[in-house]
Amino acid sequence: MIALSVVIPVYNEKENLPELIERVLATCRDAKREFEVIFVDDGSRDGSREILREASVVNSEIRVVVLNRNYGQHAAIFAGLEASQGDAVVTLDADLQNPPEEIPRLVDEIERGVDVVGTVRQNRQDTFFRRVASSLINNVARRATGVSMHDYGCMLRGYSRTVVNAMTRCEEHSTFIPVLANSFAGSVCEIPVKHSARISGDSKYSLFKLISLQFDLLTSISTFPLRMLSLLGGVISMLGFGFGILLAVLRLVYGSAWAANGIFTLFAVLFIFIGAQFVGLGLLGEYIGRIYHDVRGRPRFFVKEIYGDKP
Repeated sequence: MIALSVVIPVYNEKENLPELIERVLATCRDAKREFEVIFVDDGSRDGSREILREASVVNSEIRVVVLNRNYGQHAAIFAGLEASQGDAVVTLDADLQNPPEEIPRLVDEIERGVDVVGTVRQNRQDTFFRRVASSLINNVARRATGVSMHDYGCMLRGYSRTVVNAMTRCEEHSTFIPVLANSFAGSVCEIPVKHSARISGDSKYSLFKLISLQFDLLTSISTFPLRMLSLLGGVISMLGFGFGILLAVLRLVYGSAWAANGIFTLFAVLFIFIGAQFVGLGLLGEYIGRIYHDVRGRPRFFVKEIYGDKP
């Protein structure tokens, strides 16, 4: 068993890869530990795969897992986790916004006995939209899990081998790795890390992907949305009952001619209940859809080939 595995998902990061490879290897070599760096090519189409393949030939510490298409960041990380062999596993984005030089600090915490090491990005260099979206995801994760971590969106994280083995045994397709890891961790900590502006390329998280990530977070880790739906239904029912009493009183005071004999009021009440029903159906559909995907038992990803794999 080697000491450290660094797992890096890659999707169209051609401009950043040469510097990333150099800095990750230099950092790991300076740490004086046996290590491996596992790049997971998540269906890149910009030449990233060729750069990684060449790097695996030149550097014996590099392994490259190539997926046959784009599955998304969390599936790619799972592919790297399954291929990893280290006692400590650190995940890192390929955009260089989280400096690879922070890796030894996470490994030190794991060696002290911590199962999951989270990080909190200091002086974030992201757009206002990304910061707002990240804040929303963090708040939802804290409320749904009861685990008070401050930056679930940062993929610079460390995991013990025990937690990695537990996560890779899980068969659900839609999951949020930081929260899943916390559910198996005996001890969790957070450390502050530096954050840099993206030098090259664009963020791979569009508005649609951020919304999709939010749904994954909500529906893959708890039944909290269903409980909220039940609470919302109860509140709407009480409001409807109170509103009915108010309508009866106003009818007695002002007569039946007020507000077009109550027609518009009835429409408003009807729309409220229709909206609540659609919200409920949407949430139930999310859960049923995930049951459907898991029952089929299809693999979470498909590995096309591996470069630099040792016999």
